[in-house]
Amino acid sequence: MLRQISEDVRVNLKDRLREVREIIRQSRHDGSGDASVLREATSHLPPFPGKGIEGLLSHAASAVDEALSIAESFVPHERPIKVDGTTVKGLGTYFPVGSEDRQLSAERLFRRDMYYLTKAVLAGLNIDNARIHEADFAAVHATMHKRHGDLLAALAAPGAGLQAIAASCSALLVECLNQRPVRFAEAAPETPVGGRALDISCLAPLALACGLATTGRDGAPEPDMLEIAILAADIRHDRIVQACAKASPIAELTPVFATLLAHLP
Repeated sequence: MLRQISEDVRVNLKDRLREVREIIRQSRHDGSGDASVLREATSHLPPFPGKGIEGLLSHAASAVDEALSIAESFVPHERPIKVDGTTVKGLGTYFPVGSEDRQLSAERLFRRDMYYLTKAVLAGLNIDNARIHEADFAAVHATMHKRHGDLLAALAAPGAGLQAIAASCSALLVECLNQRPVRFAEAAPETPVGGRALDISCLAPLALACGLATTGRDGAPEPDMLEIAILAADIRHDRIVQACAKASPIAELTPVFATLLAHLP
């Protein structure tokens, strides 16, 4: 219990520090950031005396950003060397049957991989106004065990077929949509179906990629697997959005994912 509490605190702290780092990066004086972020971040403060204070703050932000970059270079990271289709693991790896230690290791791997894979998906979709929260992916992992243990058990059973994989992928997408690990800036375009269409564009490729990795590719993942998942999810985007809006989204999504998993290379 104490280990899990400590892990939760660490993950939430990482998310908060990433948000602060993003504000600092967007406030740089050299034009690589957006000055409006600095104004928004300091809007609650009383007016500064004299002129040029915003420029001084921008130079300070640049100095802090460079100092943090230097510090990061000396700290070992668990990030993948390269994020592509080879980063994706099968659902059996992310949701194994076993001891608490094994479950905790799988949860760490899941939220780490999902964080970097989501960054890659956002880059592929040319979306640069979003923030990713690892803590929400941790919540997704916990909820999958809590609400969909029957699907995970069927997935782990001998001879589990495409239908079982598709059902688990569907549950994974639904829980990702419920937790919303990707948060968009206010400037993000309005979308139908309660604003979920944009979330689905970012999260459906993750669920589909996990399904592809589960269908026998755990031993030899392909670098273009994530790109294939992004393209396939985009082609079936409208159908996935419609399925997510139904009263039983997992039941509606399962045949969609099953068809995609059966026909994708």
